[in-house]
Amino acid sequence: MELKRVVVTGLGAVTPLGNSAEQTWQNLLAGKSGAAPITHFDTTNFKTQFACEVKDLDVTQYIDRKEARKLDRYTQLAMISAIQGVEDAGLDLEKEDKNRIGVVYGVGIGGIQTFEDEVVYYGQHIDQGPKFSPFFIPKMIADIASGQISIRFGFHGPNYTTTSACASSSNAVADAFNLIRLGKANIIVTGGAEAAITACGVGGFNAMHALSTRNDEPEKASRPFSASRDGFIMAEGAGCLILEELEHAKARGAKIYAEMVGEGLSGDAYHITASHPEGLGARLVMENALEDAGLTPDDIDYINVHGTSTHVGDISEVKAIKEVFKEAAYKLNISSTKSMTGHMLGAAGAVEAMVAVLAVKHDIIPPTINHQDGDDDPEIDYNLNFTFNKAQKREVRAAISNTFGFGGHNACVVFKKYAE
Repeated sequence: MELKRVVVTGLGAVTPLGNSAEQTWQNLLAGKSGAAPITHFDTTNFKTQFACEVKDLDVTQYIDRKEARKLDRYTQLAMISAIQGVEDAGLDLEKEDKNRIGVVYGVGIGGIQTFEDEVVYYGQHIDQGPKFSPFFIPKMIADIASGQISIRFGFHGPNYTTTSACASSSNAVADAFNLIRLGKANIIVTGGAEAAITACGVGGFNAMHALSTRNDEPEKASRPFSASRDGFIMAEGAGCLILEELEHAKARGAKIYAEMVGEGLSGDAYHITASHPEGLGARLVMENALEDAGLTPDDIDYINVHGTSTHVGDISEVKAIKEVFKEAAYKLNISSTKSMTGHMLGAAGAVEAMVAVLAVKHDIIPPTINHQDGDDDPEIDYNLNFTFNKAQKREVRAAISNTFGFGGHNACVVFKKYAE
């Protein structure tokens, strides 16, 4: 069976750096941080009091106010990113076979704010018996975003959600890619969303000592590959990629950002939260992705790394890159855009895949911010190009994006310049 070619024809994003893909991209190139004190809830008694929140978003520009009240915030963000993606792709839905358009979205946690609100309300009224909203379950469940997107547009193709912690939306993009190249669909609206900046979300990660507690300078707290890093920054957001079968895209005259050429998956089989210290799973996932893409290490010019700004995670990913790319590792640009966006958990993979696509499209690498002279970690090889503090222009023939999730879930996606 001959596999179909798959291209990216649309992008959408709602992130701490902007309420569109273009605004997010420009702020990434400018090296801006999305971190600030949390506004979603009272953090007085929390160890971490800052995060990367989505800002100045008018949900009603995209979703009817009455309908929006029936949706958890993560579903709202997912739908907005998908609406933007469909619009950006220039799809004329009156002419499309909607049976051949699907939705695959990832989320790590789901409707945690809805869960918190309902349980707190029940606890406050427990003497009155069960007190729950009829929308409690459909607002909370992790699969509802993909369902709501398909309902919004009437898409009858493959429809489901991937959940693999922080790798969730990379898994979604990988699945969407495979569905199209196997001929199961013409178009897949894919991506991911997360909105877990809540008391339970922040409190839970604080209890694990996973978050930075640099409350005095939030914008400098995410500092991947620096010795003084002390944890990641929670973030919320959503990203969408419209993946499309090449001949279908050409037939309708679609613009093409890049071609998706491979994906890799692996499991650490090591620890519920920590990555393997030698980067064994990370190494395997990149090797699998390159093999699937039919590319060699010399073909890759950019890696958007997982790079969360945690001690073990950053070191293990660098070890894996050096093992896979060997001498070619020193010709790469590497950057962690989480230094600016924070960690969007289940949405991270989709947004970072979008970054890889735009780097390929525009031949420029967004930076890893917040590294300072004298803040070098002796366990990290600084002969590698981490694109510290300033965007760098260069030819980007192909790029990969790594995402790793609690539970040892690893996913890697590969994009290259489109050529006939």
